[in-house]
Amino acid sequence: MFLPICFYNRTFTQSAIARNMEGVPTSLQNFTEEEMMLRETVARFAQDVVKPKVAEMDETEKLDASVLKGLFDQGLMGIETESDYDGSNCSFTSAIITIEELAKVDPSISVICDVQNTLVGTLVRQYGTEYIKKKYLTKLATESVGCFCLSESGSGSDAFALQTRAIEKDDHYIISGSKMWITNSGEADIFLVFANVDPSKGYKGITCFIVEKDMGVQVAKKESKLGIRASSTCVLNFDEIRVPKENILGEVGKGYKYAIEILNEGRIGIAAQMIGAAQGAFDIALPYLFQRKQFGQYIGDFQAMQHQYAQIATEIEAARLLTYNAARLKEEGRSFIKEAAMAKLYSSQVAEQAASKAIEWCGGVGFTRELGVEKFYRDAKIGAIYEGTSNIQLQTIAKLVSSQYK
Repeated sequence: MFLPICFYNRTFTQSAIARNMEGVPTSLQNFTEEEMMLRETVARFAQDVVKPKVAEMDETEKLDASVLKGLFDQGLMGIETESDYDGSNCSFTSAIITIEELAKVDPSISVICDVQNTLVGTLVRQYGTEYIKKKYLTKLATESVGCFCLSESGSGSDAFALQTRAIEKDDHYIISGSKMWITNSGEADIFLVFANVDPSKGYKGITCFIVEKDMGVQVAKKESKLGIRASSTCVLNFDEIRVPKENILGEVGKGYKYAIEILNEGRIGIAAQMIGAAQGAFDIALPYLFQRKQFGQYIGDFQAMQHQYAQIATEIEAARLLTYNAARLKEEGRSFIKEAAMAKLYSSQVAEQAASKAIEWCGGVGFTRELGVEKFYRDAKIGAIYEGTSNIQLQTIAKLVSSQYK
């Protein structure tokens, strides 16, 4: 067991103010003692438990059961969940630190933890009734994987064009339709399903339901992917599934609002995943540069090479600070939509560039699977696609920036 002190004592502060009790501005690298301990603990777990399984999970495209169990045992699947529901009672920044550290070893495991915390767990905490919280938060924190079911074959970036229907009948709803590209769905027992209860109202009919797998969820095609291969991505079918009314999350017709809000938050998580991936590739390549000699000196000592890794190191740090800033703004209850979009956009770009350069720096061996750096290159590509494509992030940023000048 690697549980950090905040998990034992449940005393982790929820407030960014605690980082500086006097209210004097501090650097973005200023963390509480508990946050620093958490980073060390997650890094050790990633090295000791996750790393030995990375190659096998990537090759077989299957999450190792012991790794998933370890995430629950470490309290990493309910980071912000209150201790009353067996959660770790930590802050949002703690979740971001965890996602980043896991991604340095395997972005696949990082996104499993990310979706569970920044999307599924947060929605249930924020909008669930006490009945819902008692029934599902403890399970999500200790044993059950959850997934966020919004995308469909005809509604990707245009998410609110979804066609899944929920028809009211007596004390329940009948849900019919299908979902696509659903992360964690292969292992999930709990599904947050967005369905329209009244298409005549357009997106204002969209409602979020909590659906259990044994209610009849059909996990259909599992996608074979370029990267993050240990993370399952499946098609889901809902064939007239009966869901009790008490399983409505929040209010009827407010699902579109919840989805927008939570995806803004989730983008900070994806940014953290991407900076972790970038750092992971960098950490593999840099030692190699000072082990291999050509023309009588280490290749890392050639000026042309120095300029390249100095540039990438700078870009990783810039992406990290964008991400930490967005996380702190969110914690403080301030507007963070623009900053989250910027963090996700830039971090995904940096991850691709860092992983690509890392392969080049390692030469032929970097192109093979021997070092493991090529996996980060494959894993990094998804950052520009899920939880809002790069074009969507640019559109969001442009809208918010231009509004300041109109």
